[in-house]
Amino acid sequence: MRRELILLGTGTSVGVPVIGCRCPICKSTNPRNHRTRTGVFVPAPEGNFLIDTPPELRLQLLREQVELVHAAVFTHSHADHIFGLDDLRIFGYRLDRDIGLYCEEIVERQIRAAFSYAFAPADPDAHHFAVPKFKPMPITTEPFELLGQTIRPIRLLHGKLPILGFRINDFAFCTDVSEIPDESWPLLEGLDTLVIDALRDHPHPTHFSVGQALEAIERVKPRRAYFTHVSHSLEYEATNARLPAGVELSYDGQRIEF
Repeated sequence: MRRELILLGTGTSVGVPVIGCRCPICKSTNPRNHRTRTGVFVPAPEGNFLIDTPPELRLQLLREQVELVHAAVFTHSHADHIFGLDDLRIFGYRLDRDIGLYCEEIVERQIRAAFSYAFAPADPDAHHFAVPKFKPMPITTEPFELLGQTIRPIRLLHGKLPILGFRINDFAFCTDVSEIPDESWPLLEGLDTLVIDALRDHPHPTHFSVGQALEAIERVKPRRAYFTHVSHSLEYEATNARLPAGVELSYDGQRIEF
């Protein structure tokens, strides 16, 4: 049975509008030019999980009327991908159990450092809602099961930093990518939908440009593709008008069958 995931946010690390910017895209009244930080909500057979916890997570979940999240999976530990983590505290409270945080070892270390209060010894005098219930769950590049769903990690490079993309059935999410290693290309074959990083038109040291993302799409040939982690240099309507058939900018709140 096919389900619908939600692209919670589709913007770059500073979001769009950018603070203090007066460019036409930042001043646009088109809601599809308003981009919060990147994350995905995925309904699984036995619950719901997130890919990354961006800083606007609370607002994103309220907007999409999400009532429960059981786990989170992380691509990497940059601020725009983890700093909404405390917004999962309410779900641990409601479920009365730990929220699994599925991530590589380096990501776990950085999450523990950034949210040290969540992993400190329990204070017997603290209110039971005050401290998050989190349980780091180590993952590698091997497939793993989460809430009845098989997830296939895909090794990507974000500049020189090794990060993960994820394949779920015939859908793949590859944000913050500047290079796809040779061994990862076969994992992107046979896709219905690819969501891939395309920051802007001109090159960037740690993100695909539009041209580089189009080259990747041409190589793996998904049925359809969407750009994410988009900056304020790409206007929604004008950019889509020049992209090839089957390729579009994504937008916050977009629903995709998988």
